Amino acid sequence: MIIVGLGNPGKKYQKTRHNLGFRVTELLAEKNNFSPFAFHKSWQADLTEGAIHQQSIILIKPLTFMNSSGLTVKQVLKKKKQPLMVVHDDVDISLGKIRISQNRGAGGHKGVESIIKEIGNKNFTRIRIGILPAKKPGAVDSFVLKNFSKEEEKILKLVLEKAVLEIEKIILDKSQLLTYEVNREKP
Repeated sequence: MIIVGLGNPGKKYQKTRHNLGFRVTELLAEKNNFSPFAFHKSWQADLTEGAIHQQSIILIKPLTFMNSSGLTVKQVLKKKKQPLMVVHDDVDISLGKIRISQNRGAGGHKGVESIIKEIGNKNFTRIRIGILPAKKPGAVDSFVLKNFSKEEEKILKLVLEKAVLEIEKIILDKSQLLTYEVNREKP
């Protein structure tokens, strides 16, 4: 499986709301003892590979900036024919909530729009992590590039851990299905 965490490269954006995809993939890599992320020039991304529940996993952080994330995903899918999961922030979901969706439109998320445009379909799983505060923000474009408050970071720590658990559960469910298919007797 290919898991792409969406975000923007550079220290300036590291703790912004738009970088939750990067943060989840980093935590997933750390928790599952993946090697450190390394730059892959032809994909314009940082990546690491490992296994979760005996399944081969490639974790990718596109370095093309959010609105061009599809360029990296398209290059990866040309070389690797594996299921795709995309992890990203979602301004339409309350902070602390996670939604999992498949085969859906971008819902206004520019990174997801880029991926759909570049690969020509929406046939992938999305882990959508809420960033909407109690008071709805005015200009979304500037809001997503702001850092979380200290109070929000406390909530976010739990949310990031929950997102990692949800991803691991999806991987486990797929690995169990594959094991069942392999071990099933032929009629």
